[in-house]
Amino acid sequence: MAVQEIVFGFGAHSGIGQVPDLLRMVRQADRDGLDLFSLSDHPYLGDRLDAYASLGFLLGGTERISGFANVTNLPTRPAPMLARTVTSLSALSGGRVVLGMGVGGLWDRISDMGVPRLSPGAAVDAFEEAIVLVRSLSGGGPPVTHRGRHYRVDRIDPAPVAAPPVWTGSLGPKSLAATGRVADGWIPGHAADWLSERYRTSRPVIDEAAAAAGRDPREIRTVFNFPGRVTDRPLPATRDGDGRWVGGSTGQWVEELTGAVLEHGASGFTLFAADHGTPDLVTLGRWAKEIAPAVREAVAKENG
Repeated sequence: MAVQEIVFGFGAHSGIGQVPDLLRMVRQADRDGLDLFSLSDHPYLGDRLDAYASLGFLLGGTERISGFANVTNLPTRPAPMLARTVTSLSALSGGRVVLGMGVGGLWDRISDMGVPRLSPGAAVDAFEEAIVLVRSLSGGGPPVTHRGRHYRVDRIDPAPVAAPPVWTGSLGPKSLAATGRVADGWIPGHAADWLSERYRTSRPVIDEAAAAAGRDPREIRTVFNFPGRVTDRPLPATRDGDGRWVGGSTGQWVEELTGAVLEHGASGFTLFAADHGTPDLVTLGRWAKEIAPAVREAVAKENG
């Protein structure tokens, strides 16, 4: 399987009370050479930072690292405005943004924001239409008129900025197929990894839809949300009784992730703490300065 450039990132704090920690961690990750940070997007929670306001602020204070919402709460962010937001962020940051897209999961809370509730099927239709429209409103060209089922624009000039890569958090068969048709990457849900049943049954749906649309499935990267702890000494077992990764020493991480890239086509990893929260500064430093470079070196060596 062709190996894409591997990206390494981490899940960042998103609580208003954690602003100093967030700033410290993103700046450290930028200095240490990590590729990206991700923020959750839950606008119905009053104690959380707005994901896109935070992205703009953080990208403005860094030089290399990219940012994205993992994943955008699309029902509360209409696609035409989302297109303006991400192309503006891209222009301001020199292209250091990824558009993470989701169908919308917590509909009880989403509808509390005054957003009309969509059926699961309609939500997926809106998700795919939104990705197509964001791309239409990017990259320059003539004015766009779009009259879809969920979005309508009339004679709107596209931004003269390319659309960022689109990574989705698709779960069901219909949204997985949409990912195959129109997205650039996939983030398996529920921290599923390359050895999970969810990955084994889901990725083929993406690949088949991509091929049917005339795309090369290998162009759609898989970026795993990957929780675990980094230990000073090797652990006797790096996975629990259910087969989920729990962590291990630097060497155990490097061996596991290198195998994921070479044997299972992984092309990115977003680190979370073992409790699915944000890793601490020490772990983040080891991730950036020990694990990521060693995995890249091992993959490069295997690929000649």
